[in-house]
Amino acid sequence: MALANEKSVSDGKIWGLCKLPFWHSTSSSVAATSSSVASSSSSFRQQQQHNGISVDHHSNIHDSFKVSSVAKSFLPTRGRLSLDPQNKLYFSYDPGKQVKSAIRIKNISKNPVAFKFQTTGPKSCYMRPPGGILSPDESLIATVFKFIEPPDNNEKQVNKKSRVKFKVMSLKVKEDVDYVPELFDERKDEVAVEQVLGVVFLDAERPCPALEKLNRQLAEAEAEVEARKRPPEDTGPKIVGEGLVIDEWKERRERYLARQQVDSV
Repeated sequence: MALANEKSVSDGKIWGLCKLPFWHSTSSSVAATSSSVASSSSSFRQQQQHNGISVDHHSNIHDSFKVSSVAKSFLPTRGRLSLDPQNKLYFSYDPGKQVKSAIRIKNISKNPVAFKFQTTGPKSCYMRPPGGILSPDESLIATVFKFIEPPDNNEKQVNKKSRVKFKVMSLKVKEDVDYVPELFDERKDEVAVEQVLGVVFLDAERPCPALEKLNRQLAEAEAEVEARKRPPEDTGPKIVGEGLVIDEWKERRERYLARQQVDSV
């Protein structure tokens, strides 16, 4: 009997050590945590309601901001150059010969912009100029040359698209930068593709608005090339003979002395 009583007393002491304090402290900490979370959420709701914005409205604003940011990422960036024509290059169809097309390039940004041409047919195509730098609002007409291969079946390829493509790229530069093609390789992360141009052949024997515009732009391009070849006008003092500068006052003095001599005679 004594052993049984001692065993029951010892078991009671062990259970008394493990029973209430541990579980009581855990439940109290969980309750404290949940109460703190509830209080923080309620305070947030009260603050939003005090500002006149409901919690649902705040979540809607956040969701709409996410949607707008995603939508903006799919929108195309604003171009630095304006192209005319915008997405096609027109050539007169003349198999076995080299033909020309023209495109006007204008800088519509507020900074100097470098441009460069690329083509999928470098063996049969080249551009003049192949690249350059345009100041804000400056424009030029580039001429594109292409050799047309004769068709195998003697069928005209008029008004049909060619496989050859042209790409116009742009790069923002500083005012004191000179154009070199290596700029686009050194700063390729900043290069923007302005447009990919397709090729369309026109029948030279059938006049159309596109053909008339092409001929007009080609004439303007030739005029610009000739203007660039001319030497700049000299606005300095006029030189006579071997470095003698005409002096108006000297001429007046000579005329005055000659008149004095005549009067004296």
